[in-house]
Amino acid sequence: MTKTMIEFKWDKWQEKVLNTTGNLAICAGRQVGKSTIISKDAGEYAMNNKNKVIMIIASTERQALLLFEKVLSYIHLTNKSMISTGKDRPTKHELKLKNGTRIYCLPTGDSGFGIRGYTIDRLYADEAHFIKEEVWAAVSPMLATTGGDIVLLSTPFGCEGYFYRCFHDLKFTSIHVNTQEVAELREEPQRTNMLNFLKDEKERMTKLQYRQEYLGEFVGGIQRYFEDYLIESSCTLENHNPKGDKFMGIDIARMGGDETVLTSIDRINRKNLYQFDLTIPDPQTLTDTARLIIHKDKNINHKKIYIDDGGLGVGVFDILREDFQTKRKIIAINNAKRLINKENNKDRKKPLMKEALYANLKNLMENKNINLLDNAAVRQSLRSIQMDYGDGKLKIYGNYSHIAEALIRAAWCMKDKTLNIRAFC
Repeated sequence: MTKTMIEFKWDKWQEKVLNTTGNLAICAGRQVGKSTIISKDAGEYAMNNKNKVIMIIASTERQALLLFEKVLSYIHLTNKSMISTGKDRPTKHELKLKNGTRIYCLPTGDSGFGIRGYTIDRLYADEAHFIKEEVWAAVSPMLATTGGDIVLLSTPFGCEGYFYRCFHDLKFTSIHVNTQEVAELREEPQRTNMLNFLKDEKERMTKLQYRQEYLGEFVGGIQRYFEDYLIESSCTLENHNPKGDKFMGIDIARMGGDETVLTSIDRINRKNLYQFDLTIPDPQTLTDTARLIIHKDKNINHKKIYIDDGGLGVGVFDILREDFQTKRKIIAINNAKRLINKENNKDRKKPLMKEALYANLKNLMENKNINLLDNAAVRQSLRSIQMDYGDGKLKIYGNYSHIAEALIRAAWCMKDKTLNIRAFC
């Protein structure tokens, strides 16, 4: 965050956020600046109100930290002297101001257990639609004695859940933000850049997906790919000592996208899979990512390593293909390519590899052949995967898909006896 952000000309909807008191629900398309305006709103509230307790939550720690760090940066740039120092200096999860106000940053997990017991004056929930229903039972008592406010911000995710209900609740001020409309009102060259980006996204996505992700609409017709019962019955492992063949699945973060993920799975007798490692490194260069994969493989000794070689993944793939440790193990599986039916390779109606990868993981979960880590981030990633039939074709996607994308590759080891790189076209 820079000083130009503080002096930024706010959109009308952003000004409305700053002028709203009481409970607030912001349903917004992507790339509209919702976390930027919330960092100002939270920062100003903290600096102008003594002895208050503010809490920032999200389903996962990393998501909560993104907003927390923006609030800290805003206060640092506008009034650095307000921030406590010495033994009260900021930590990863707490910011103390000299006026007695404190800001906490905590992940909710699946139950809200980690946030119970606090009494707060204002709650900010980022990507609120992805916070599980059970969590809100833990949140309500935190505000009961103070009569505090709830500020929810999220992209929409179907037509159900706590965020959906709050957005339509008269006790909340509801603000809808359409990315396309925001782009039209921005100054040049940002206006042209945003509109060109949206044009590309519209061509890439189904109509329903675009309406949800950028028009900020609660859309019917989009379904969850993994049902809750499948996720809960599969995500049960606290730890696992691998004894069979080990396989790694890798998803490389896109430019400006989410996170790089490495996950390893133990295959026992070609019948059952056990996830035993999940690594999400901080943002780093492709070279450093390749080094991390090589280091992991030296310690674990995988039989195969599966990676998407599309986009930035090709840079990591090329390095691993040249390294002595990994060159005979690395296999590229590209979502956009099609799986050939070897028995009838003239059949042009081939499913996308992505469809086969997700269908394989779901089948393993349904048949209880895969055991995944008991981890909130794993659950959220699986819950975020959606599908719809755009133009009569199945489209699978998710806005927190990076862990799921690594998992579908690792789980492909159940198919590796028939896997042939030349079988992809």
